[in-house]
Amino acid sequence: MNIEKEQKIKMKGAITDVLQGGQFNVLLENGISVMANVSGKIRIHRIQILKGDTVEVELSPYDLTRGRIVYRIS
Repeated sequence: MNIEKEQKIKMKGAITDVLQGGQFNVLLENGISVMANVSGKIRIHRIQILKGDTVEVELSPYDLTRGRIVYRIS
């Protein structure tokens, strides 16, 4: 039996605020602001994310106010 994972929603956005503990406020391209934390791969490779950077955020279809930063574009 092959069970699929839940479908994640991927969107691009810009970092508006840097918070403590690896959390960020991100303004998505559709104008909605979400709170996002850093994924494990970004944390392990110590990729710096600063205010104004463009990132790719993965959202759960169940809670669209929180997300996970999976890729830094610039």
